[in-house]
Amino acid sequence: MSEPLTIIGNYLSPYVRKTLVCLELKGIPYRIDPIAPFVGNEDFSRLSPLRRIPVLIDGDLVLNDSTVICEYLQDRFPDVSLYPADPVQRARARWLEEYADSYLGDVIVWRMFFQKGVRRFLFNEGTDEDVVRKAREEELPVGLDYLEANLPEEDWLFGDLSIADISIASFFRNALFVRYQVDAARWPRVAAFLARAWALPAFSTLAAYEDGMLRTPLPEQRALLAAMGAPLTETTCGDASPRYGLMRLG
Repeated sequence: MSEPLTIIGNYLSPYVRKTLVCLELKGIPYRIDPIAPFVGNEDFSRLSPLRRIPVLIDGDLVLNDSTVICEYLQDRFPDVSLYPADPVQRARARWLEEYADSYLGDVIVWRMFFQKGVRRFLFNEGTDEDVVRKAREEELPVGLDYLEANLPEEDWLFGDLSIADISIASFFRNALFVRYQVDAARWPRVAAFLARAWALPAFSTLAAYEDGMLRTPLPEQRALLAAMGAPLTETTCGDASPRYGLMRLG
């Protein structure tokens, strides 16, 4: 590989985080244009017709969707496998990735993080507190009960760290951003699992960038990341006014 891969997508997105953790674990060089999808310009719309992040650019290849991107990374860079070799376990890992992307994404991202963060600070719109309350008190506990019944007491879901572990841990980082802590007394396996995952260098390295961005206004975030040594692209697609894309906002 002569040139680093390019990722377009914000560090605060769990879908981007999942992709970046895979890149970090595999030791694949990359550059990132850390935009939110809502501020993407027309170049971004051309690269991501649904205006979703992440986007991966590898030479002439452009890929959308974190699951597609992670599977491509596994196929192209098979060293440090992040998918179980056994077909049954691989299927289960893919299911848990999908569960994280869909159910946890809907509850944590759209009903909590978007409502309490993006909607208020990017679009200057009010928070629907009923949506947030239902997510915290009713919908997320359903997901936590499911995970508590399926996560191991120690180590990882399928022995070695896999895409399933990465995906689940990626989404709960965003729950922290809106001050949601998993109750370790009620869901001890989930709480211990998240602590193990977030202690990995691949997660903790990204967490430093994420925490810095949370304390910094959007127009100043790229400069902050540059000062922190993030592997930024030379140019950005994130220079347009905020606007909603084609994503379901839940």
